[in-house]
Amino acid sequence: MEEIASNFIHDIIDAELAAGPSEENGWRDYVHTRFPPEPNGYLHIGSAKAIYINYMTAKKYGGKFNLRYDDTNPEKEDPEYVEAIYRDLCWLGACPDEESEYGGGVYYGSDYFDKCYEYAVLLIKKGLAYVCDLSPEEISEYRGTLTTPGRESPWRNRSVEENLDLFERMKNGEFPEGSRTLRAKIDMASPNLCLRDPAIYRIKNTPHYRQGTKWHIYPLYDYAHPIQDAMEGITYSLCSLEFENNRPLYNWVIKNIGVFRPEPRQIEFARLNMTYTVMSKRYLRRLVFEGHVDGWDDPRMPTLCALRRRGYTPSAIFEFIRRAGISKTNSIVDIELLEHCIREELNATAPRRIAVLDPIKVTVINYPEDKVEYFSLPNNPGDPDAGTRELPFTRELYIERDDFSENPPPKYHRLKPGGEVRLMGAYIVKFEDIKRNPDGSIAEVLVSADLETGNGMPADGRKVRGTIHWLSTKHAASVDVMLYDKLFTVPNVGDIPEGKDFTDYINPDSLVKIADAKVEPSLADCEPGDKFQFVRTGYFCRDTKHPNTFNRIVTLKDSYKF
Repeated sequence: MEEIASNFIHDIIDAELAAGPSEENGWRDYVHTRFPPEPNGYLHIGSAKAIYINYMTAKKYGGKFNLRYDDTNPEKEDPEYVEAIYRDLCWLGACPDEESEYGGGVYYGSDYFDKCYEYAVLLIKKGLAYVCDLSPEEISEYRGTLTTPGRESPWRNRSVEENLDLFERMKNGEFPEGSRTLRAKIDMASPNLCLRDPAIYRIKNTPHYRQGTKWHIYPLYDYAHPIQDAMEGITYSLCSLEFENNRPLYNWVIKNIGVFRPEPRQIEFARLNMTYTVMSKRYLRRLVFEGHVDGWDDPRMPTLCALRRRGYTPSAIFEFIRRAGISKTNSIVDIELLEHCIREELNATAPRRIAVLDPIKVTVINYPEDKVEYFSLPNNPGDPDAGTRELPFTRELYIERDDFSENPPPKYHRLKPGGEVRLMGAYIVKFEDIKRNPDGSIAEVLVSADLETGNGMPADGRKVRGTIHWLSTKHAASVDVMLYDKLFTVPNVGDIPEGKDFTDYINPDSLVKIADAKVEPSLADCEPGDKFQFVRTGYFCRDTKHPNTFNRIVTLKDSYKF
């Protein structure tokens, strides 16, 4: 994993560490970060940016990195997502376990419920929180707008004693959901709507997947999050730009509880948005549950489990994030940069193999019927150390259907009437004739081989411009191939005309399924997840769910412009 480039976040950290701990900088003198996902869905490539920034920042400063599940909403959490999130972090190389070099541990927000309650009682005793009987709709109405101040709740000035009594009864389950909230008492005239007496506890009688039925009240994220950070010793709470307006509330909670040393500092960065895809969990859930894709790990999805299944590597994903940069300005990154990063990596590392996706039979009429000959082909022409493999050659072969044309266009250098081509790594062959099916379609192409050209150029020095790939019909294995493409037809899925739904722009050709493609015999024994370049075709990965299937990771052609 390449070191993270310097950025504005590190400029802030450098300045604080150089100044030394003080009240002004919250007594911060070390670096401890965290990644706090809500376990209500699968992580996606946007999540990978947050992981990258937090993990690599901890690594740069010799600090620690925590995984904390933000499981404070009992209606959404699911153990399935808890397991998937941990698996994705470890796959990325950002293992949070304490045994790993930079791991600070795995934590659960729900384990802090007792402390969150204790600190809420402290705020009530300080006169900084009160129980409010307004309904959610009334709270929204009383909050006001950006241009009009809010109105104080009729219950804002309840006594400390009454608030303590009501809050305890809320905890004990004496009131129905939605009837009461605990609100922070801040400033109903603040220009920041987040500070207009935000709710910090709400009543929910839903059992929690880890805590069971113990709790009837649950802390809201903006209250629980800074407490959790502080209790874990987090010094830098690095999060996306959407939380920028919430930072004053984050600081208010830390300062007014007043018991934490060091005090965590929240710093925001721009989220990762990418062309031709969506990152919203709501949209991703719709894609899955409305059947537009085949599950969370459908290789067209931006989820990490989908990218892993498609054949993307952690190093390519992090290289993409590194090149996209870290800033405070939101932008949309071209998906072709991600494709460029995996293409660049696999060009250097992926073994070459031959696959014929749309086969047509070729018979070498002057080659013995029972003879099998082996030709040596390089595993990676750019890496001599990768070695070679042996490919069997026989009288009957497969070539790609579009590598032969009866009526070729200008500058067509593949097999054609009257022409010659080189069979990759083997003989030069010359067109002789065609056999047809009863419907007139081509059943077989007949060629003759120059049997003196197996190890080099023809003796007469003639030049043959075209080279095509091939496989022996007796030895080729049959597989299914999935040709994946962009999931949407428009680059900015978030900017669509009024009255349209994002699903209206799903690409109908985002998946083309090819049955009974032909591949080198060695591919029958490769492992799920193994990656290859199918020569002249693209980069492919053996599927992890359907072993006889290969998924296209990316095409050979690189159209990204720097």
